[in-house]
Amino acid sequence: MVTAEDANVLASVTSISELSGDEEANALFDALPISQLAMMWCALQRISRRDQTGSVWAAKVYFDHLPNDQPDRALDLVLEVLATEQDKPTVMLLNDKLMLSLMFTHGAEIIDRVETAARDNSKLRWLLGGIHFGTGKSFERRVEAIANRNAWVNDDAARHQPQHPLDCESMSVPALARAWVEQYSKSDRDRDDNFFALMDFERELREEDPDRAIDVIVEVLKIENNPVLLSMLAAGPLEDVISLRTIDRIEREAAASKRFRDLLGGVWYFRAPEELKARLDALIGDARW
Repeated sequence: MVTAEDANVLASVTSISELSGDEEANALFDALPISQLAMMWCALQRISRRDQTGSVWAAKVYFDHLPNDQPDRALDLVLEVLATEQDKPTVMLLNDKLMLSLMFTHGAEIIDRVETAARDNSKLRWLLGGIHFGTGKSFERRVEAIANRNAWVNDDAARHQPQHPLDCESMSVPALARAWVEQYSKSDRDRDDNFFALMDFERELREEDPDRAIDVIVEVLKIENNPVLLSMLAAGPLEDVISLRTIDRIEREAAASKRFRDLLGGVWYFRAPEELKARLDALIGDARW
């Protein structure tokens, strides 16, 4: 659900791809006022995975590093998003993306500031309801004393509950392929427990029915061309299913389909057994991504 305002914010991010490297990109972000940084962070949570270009990844890397590198700026960002963003599922991602990491790495340093801010900020007390490490450290006990944990737990459960739960066991291969594309295309904001149900089912197939797992990969290739999704398909399901047990099937698919052979170029297998590595080398040649 990228809004028109989000689109304008994200358009400004595209200039990052022209910068010379991480240091220059970080300098650009560091120069932004917190209000603009908060708008950018929120927009990034709502962008589809299929639209995540290199410039978007550069911005996401900046935000991933912010809690560790600049804890006070990270807390400023959290407080600004709480104050200005009205979409609750987006706001809830503050814990997934910023607050948990911030408190884990710098909790003892910033707890005084967090307590002060929380006195008159019910939204912050609600957000703190999602902070729990079980370490028994003094800052964690102080968080628990001010957090509205019940409100957070209820909202978090509702956020993850899908409207139409997937029944992966009963789905055909084409239906599984369509579900894979849909779930992996979703923005961080729109991801629910269907995504994790599909991941669990992928693992089951890989372990118990690898041929069907490969069937799903082949089916996805029939319906999807987006390079971002194909890179996830290669580095995820395909890479995970390749073994000495499945290499005969992999070789047959590669011989029958140039697209499948090209997809193998996105697989990393440097720790594979020598026999498997040699057979993959013969398939991929110089076509590694």
